[in-house]
Amino acid sequence: MLKKQTFALSIGVILAATGVMQSRRSLREWPIKDLARAVLTGPRVTATNGITGNAFCHSANFAGSCRLTRFKPSPPTCKALQPGLPGRLLCEWELAGSGHPDRRPTNNLAVVPIIINTGAALFPTLLAFLANIAALVFNPKALGRLLRQRWRLAVAVTASLAFVIFGAVPLLRTAPLSRTTASAGALSAGQINWAKVAEDLIAQEKLHQTAAVLAPAPASPAPANAVPADAPARTGQVAPASVSDAGMSPSGLTPLWRFQPEDGLFLGKPAIAGKRIYVSANQTDLGGYTGLLASLDLDTGKPLWQVTEIGKDALPPFFSSPAVTADGEFVIIGQGLHQDRDSSLLCFETATGKLHWAVKTQLHIESSPAIFGDMVVVGAGAIEGNDGKPVGDPGYVFAVRISDGKQLWKQAVNDPESSPAIDDAGIVYIGSGFNGKAVVALRSGSDDELREQKLDRLLWRTALAYPITAPVTLAGDLVIVGGGNGDMVHSDPNPQGLVVALNRKTGQVVWQTKFEDAVLGRIAVRDGMMLCPLRTGEVAALSVADGHILWRSRVSGTAPVLAGGALTKERAYVVSSDGYLVAFAASTGKMLEKVYLNDQGKPGSGLSISSPQVVGNRIVVGSETGGLRAFLGTGNAK
Repeated sequence: MLKKQTFALSIGVILAATGVMQSRRSLREWPIKDLARAVLTGPRVTATNGITGNAFCHSANFAGSCRLTRFKPSPPTCKALQPGLPGRLLCEWELAGSGHPDRRPTNNLAVVPIIINTGAALFPTLLAFLANIAALVFNPKALGRLLRQRWRLAVAVTASLAFVIFGAVPLLRTAPLSRTTASAGALSAGQINWAKVAEDLIAQEKLHQTAAVLAPAPASPAPANAVPADAPARTGQVAPASVSDAGMSPSGLTPLWRFQPEDGLFLGKPAIAGKRIYVSANQTDLGGYTGLLASLDLDTGKPLWQVTEIGKDALPPFFSSPAVTADGEFVIIGQGLHQDRDSSLLCFETATGKLHWAVKTQLHIESSPAIFGDMVVVGAGAIEGNDGKPVGDPGYVFAVRISDGKQLWKQAVNDPESSPAIDDAGIVYIGSGFNGKAVVALRSGSDDELREQKLDRLLWRTALAYPITAPVTLAGDLVIVGGGNGDMVHSDPNPQGLVVALNRKTGQVVWQTKFEDAVLGRIAVRDGMMLCPLRTGEVAALSVADGHILWRSRVSGTAPVLAGGALTKERAYVVSSDGYLVAFAASTGKMLEKVYLNDQGKPGSGLSISSPQVVGNRIVVGSETGGLRAFLGTGNAK
């Protein structure tokens, strides 16, 4: 009996040691940051329409639900769990839209952190080992006799086990998995290296900048520090934001350069002033995102400076787009995603990236700032509970003096996460979101000035049927806004949307055009026509005069169009949420050209919401997984 128990104990210890050795090898092959991230992301995952290539996915953040105009941190968006991988999740490729008939939507999945490549083989051996130990434990007399009579064997087995775990395993470790992009489809069914595919999905490859093959044509003449004409709301001009006088309509787009910080997610619209680009990005961190603000050379994409910390604190993430002052000295941006608190409005020196000032709020600032002279205006949005109602302050609009960072005034407005526009008289126009459903016009004079003139700050407020979260556009005497009951990530169960034109002086509705889902991106205007992004997956051209639809075109299947477009005399440029930059004929809506923006190995989760910028014969646009990209095209000056 004693010999059998001795043999069983020895075999069990050897099998357990083998399993532990294999487990250590599997874990060592997985970078500790990814291992920790897998544990922190949680056991439950909800699939969305459009899938990230990152196995831990950035739908927005790693906790909560997500809106982008009302941008909330969201659960990771993984798609499938592949058995046999050493603790890695494998995403199922699914892109919403045409061209992918073999890819079907995936619903809810239970994702269980596993350590396999070991599991299938280790489980039976552990079971056998535990059974033998149990047999001895439940017969303590036999166990005692075994230890007394075979103490040398027990010592030898223990020493061998320690050597295997702490000595032999490092010698047997295999080389780390490569972090270069791999295509599983290039291998036969029996040869797919699933572990390597999963590693490639998880790793965010850092692409090096690509030198331009073609010499870029000069941009339309402008002073070195001038703000481009398609951002007049940030300079106090009457002309609206997104009114374009671009002299060219680039075609035959060729990649020029790419700026891709590690794990970089570009949500905002880049600001371009002279030969510089100012752009924000979000980088994944354990459990969430941190922010990055950079200044780049327009011709090469080379970073001139980057800011990721203030003091010793990491920058919070950005949904807001940067704005540059008319003299080109400062760049201003709001902090925070939809669940963030205690965010700040930040002002940096454009020459160095040095922080000029920060004005803190208890809320978040997803609104993009508008500049008028030495004043910047922005909205601070509400923090909302599970019932959608504000927890604490419901939101406000505030103004700051740019030269010294002094707050000039503050006006209560429910959920002002729309981006404001300012006309030549200094009147501020901004939308009120899910707890406001209105457009408001505010006087921008100081409190003392308004008191002396016996004027209220609120000029008018027009209630509408749906939340107004899209940025405001001014066109002549009209205030044009889009809205609806959906958001950047979720369509409402009963989706509705609209575009409304209001009289700038009175707030009276001039016309409104309804759509089947929300209009969330900025509306671009040119030559009496406006370009409207639709959550239905289409782009619509409307008449500025009366709002009637000139044409509607689908962009990329059913993938929503969430970002505002760019409009030139000949072309309309639009980005679909699944990562396609598409050019249409401005007069007819005919699709002319289509370019993929995301990393080919990481298609994203439907958060390509950065608006394209046309600069001369180039287009600059951000993406979810492909970085900030510049394309060179041809086109005749108009």
